Amino acid sequence: MRRDDVVLEVVRHHAVTIDDESAAAHLLDAIDPAATVVLIGESTHGTREFYRYRADVTRALIERRGFGLVAVEADWPDAYRANRWGRGLGHDATAEQALEDFTRFPRWMWRNREVVRFLRWLKAANADRTPEAQIGFYGLDLYSLHRSMAQVIDYLDRVDPNAARQARRGYACFDAFGDDVQLYGYAASLNLRRSCEDEAVEQLVQLQRRAAEYASRDGQVAADDYFVAEQNARVVRNAEEYYRAMFRGGVESWNVRDRHMMDTLVTLVEHTAQRGRSAKTVVWAHNSHLGDARATTMGDAGELNLGQLASQHFGAACCAVGLTTYEGEVTASHEWDEPAALRQVQPSLPGSYERLFHDTGLPAFVLPLGDAAVAAALAGPRPERAIGVIYRPETERASHYFAARLPKQFAVVVHVDRTHAVEPLERWGRHEVDLPETYPTGV
Repeated sequence: MRRDDVVLEVVRHHAVTIDDESAAAHLLDAIDPAATVVLIGESTHGTREFYRYRADVTRALIERRGFGLVAVEADWPDAYRANRWGRGLGHDATAEQALEDFTRFPRWMWRNREVVRFLRWLKAANADRTPEAQIGFYGLDLYSLHRSMAQVIDYLDRVDPNAARQARRGYACFDAFGDDVQLYGYAASLNLRRSCEDEAVEQLVQLQRRAAEYASRDGQVAADDYFVAEQNARVVRNAEEYYRAMFRGGVESWNVRDRHMMDTLVTLVEHTAQRGRSAKTVVWAHNSHLGDARATTMGDAGELNLGQLASQHFGAACCAVGLTTYEGEVTASHEWDEPAALRQVQPSLPGSYERLFHDTGLPAFVLPLGDAAVAAALAGPRPERAIGVIYRPETERASHYFAARLPKQFAVVVHVDRTHAVEPLERWGRHEVDLPETYPTGV
């Protein structure tokens, strides 16, 4: 019997077939009950089934295992507006309005029907909970340099006008470049202009020095408001570093970004636990961020990622789930500044994990990877596909594949052989100040 025939038999024997109705229950069964941090990935940023299954199993983790945080690959201030709506706060009337701060390309990644569906559920679930027991929805990413600066100043205007004036003076360092963060990064990295690193660091330090005073003014509400402001200041500091790193080449900018996401995750968990709330956390991000980088050619090249850092920090309490597909449709762009489009996902390459899963003949399944026979059969390395917000099938092998050892990346994999595109709320392309911050991969 050929090697792949043996592998197929192992996969068929251990796979649990699923459909839309049963996916969440079977995936929940495959997630270690002892896990307190569950990372749920996606091999594209535009697949309906990935968004839906991820949301549905998150609901199950909240309802059946007491999870209290959802942290996503999105900018902090944008997600926080959605968080407030989901907790019955703010002035937005609908989930669609609560997502209006997601103006940066790709808007459809969070402004889509599946996210609206989840936020509506979140608001209804939180309505029956005390404030201390409500589920939070937070962003882990760092691209909101200017929006986060504005949020810091707005907070200080309310609690300490003198400190707000100092923050305006410090952040004015960035004003020479307007909203063009890439131009800032280019000039600062090549020493064409003094960087604003000191000002970004200093503002965070000043906030932290006044933390006890600011956070104690009005009980838990003041403590939460301070926490949000401090995180915005941290975003400014790390975003400034990221934009300088973009023009140095190599893996530095990727590593800055994923370290920031990890720092944000740890900070969220610690703050939530200190407030007496459930700090069990579900993370939503691309497979490239959540599958342990040490099991991929990314790691071989010196890249780390959130999945690796979370595994090292949380140990056995961390469980990573990868989602894959063989073919179908996806919402993606061909170029960075194009509107969202319905694009055809080509059948995956021979020899890839996705082709192997297709060859099982199973339309969709959950596969725990901890069993020794499964781990040995899928040890690899094999090619694995990653589609971000850009999809270029004409250069698919070079643009969208990397070598991986799947059982060392994830604890569980969910494969849906033919998938469908997520439905955007609108087919916007780019904001007038949008820039290709994760170019060219878009993950």
